[in-house]
Amino acid sequence: MSDVLAIHGARKVFGSTTALDGAELSLKRGEWLGLLGPNGAGKTTLVKSIAGRVRLDAGTMTLLGEPISGTARGDSDVRERLGVVPQDLALYPALTARENLEAFAALHGIDRSTRRDRVNWALDWTGLADRAREPVKRFSGGMKRRLNIACSILHEPEVILLDEPTVGVDPQSRQRIWEMLRLLQEGGASLLLTTHQLDEAQQVCERIVIIDHGRSIADGPFQELVEQTIGTSRRIQVEVDGETVFEQIDDVAAELPALLDRLRADGKPIGDIHVESPTLQAVFIHLTGRELRE
Repeated sequence: MSDVLAIHGARKVFGSTTALDGAELSLKRGEWLGLLGPNGAGKTTLVKSIAGRVRLDAGTMTLLGEPISGTARGDSDVRERLGVVPQDLALYPALTARENLEAFAALHGIDRSTRRDRVNWALDWTGLADRAREPVKRFSGGMKRRLNIACSILHEPEVILLDEPTVGVDPQSRQRIWEMLRLLQEGGASLLLTTHQLDEAQQVCERIVIIDHGRSIADGPFQELVEQTIGTSRRIQVEVDGETVFEQIDDVAAELPALLDRLRADGKPIGDIHVESPTLQAVFIHLTGRELRE
């Protein structure tokens, strides 16, 4: 697959703070990529530079094969093919869902002849068709999130930047949003997701890039990152006669029966058994440390 977005040697300094220190990133056509990092790692600055809100001090960026700078003014043509879904809701609360979509369709330059069709599509896609004439201020958090995404992709962008698109929503709304985004990907869009929900990133993203201290420190599919860092062993937790026993095994099918036989040999009753697989959270902490960053 060809790269629709490529960043090499990205560097940005704000006063005495180095936000980006040579970060690298590529997004392939039709891919769903997760961009992860602790607070202050540089991911927000990197996303803002792609969106044209921050000019890099050094490094190169290409979007859909064309060079882009850190400001949108000189790259308006190619950036029209980019969609940016912000973390902060960008909606007009006093307007209805339909009115919001119509306003953003006009801002995106969608022709009047196709605007109604795109708005109707968005209402169906978000599941908000039956609430189309209701003011957004009455919507739940999940409904607002879905509408926020729709307003950002009405112009059918080929590359979509998603900044924490499920923050503050309930599990059902979260699942609906992932289903919506999967439909966009199936339609040919390439997705770049930033999130602190590591379990969700593990489930939906085909590849993960982790940045820290302004540098890209890991890049690959989840399973590959596991093999390169914490290893593929499973952690086994067994309740034996009221006490908890922990073991590490590589092959559950081959090694677990032998482990249980050994524990039974002591004549003590075995209770619950829990098999813990490697997680993206464990990989993330292994690479970035456990200290809390504000």
